[in-house]
Amino acid sequence: MAVERPPLRLVPDPAPRPPAPRPALGAVEVLPGVVRAALVSRAGKLLHRTETAFDASGPRSCVDGALREAAGACFAGPGRTPDGIGVAAAGLVDPETGTVLEANDVPALHGYPVAAVLRDLVGVPVHVEHRARLQVLGDRWFGAGRGRRTFASVSTGEVLGVGILYEGAVLAPHGGRSGAHMTVAASGETCTCGARGCWKTMATTRWLRQRARSAGLAGVESLADLAGRADTAARALVEEYADNLALGLVNVQQLFAPGLFVLHGEAREGGEPFRARIEERLRRDTAWSTAEPPRALLGEVGPDDVALLGGAGLVLTHA
Repeated sequence: MAVERPPLRLVPDPAPRPPAPRPALGAVEVLPGVVRAALVSRAGKLLHRTETAFDASGPRSCVDGALREAAGACFAGPGRTPDGIGVAAAGLVDPETGTVLEANDVPALHGYPVAAVLRDLVGVPVHVEHRARLQVLGDRWFGAGRGRRTFASVSTGEVLGVGILYEGAVLAPHGGRSGAHMTVAASGETCTCGARGCWKTMATTRWLRQRARSAGLAGVESLADLAGRADTAARALVEEYADNLALGLVNVQQLFAPGLFVLHGEAREGGEPFRARIEERLRRDTAWSTAEPPRALLGEVGPDDVALLGGAGLVLTHA
């Protein structure tokens, strides 16, 4: 006896599932008195960003608390766990151990195991590098350095540093620094590192505030406070500040001939006249007849974002 079977029904193919979104990248920046954290897409878009202040002269617990607060606000919650975290740290760092070896302006960061602390907090791989070196990566992938194999990225303001991309690789010698402590004035004032005449002593916001007070210019806390002022004393101070910044960059150009200098932070806020003054000094004081004429450009990426984007790039590099 034949068994009657139910009729076959044609079932349409299920709609293709969209690919699962890839986890975003994490970035943390540790500077004197502030910790910034960001969740970054692989296209370089900042999806979420937090910032936490701490007492730069306080104990290590201040740094612990700032990292905990910033990381919790940025990376906690559904869909916010990153593939990894890249840390841009001020001071001398050991990328192999993920440790800040020393930071002259933040005693609590001396020997601070920032990678281990963040791994415990977030549970993902953490990689650490000097801030200036990550800044040049941020410019290379997402900023004015796109498409170039050699250029320099300059951080100015309360902190000072230069990251150099040379023939496609970031210059990162063991024990190397950002240039802030190169000697530019043998009889200059004493730096926080104990040496005399460091570039940092005459090309940061701290110097600008001190010089403004000496010149009788009230209310000057940053270069932005001098923008647009037409009085002779203000113009002279702006030009002196640009010359001091250019002095260190001239040395970098003489040694490595990066050709392009991307200006961030306070120099970016100084606008076109400030940029032009630095470029003028670079061309006047360096020999470039056999190299690319040096140029200075204002950074495309916001001053508080370029190192974070470089931190995200560091995760991709290790992946």
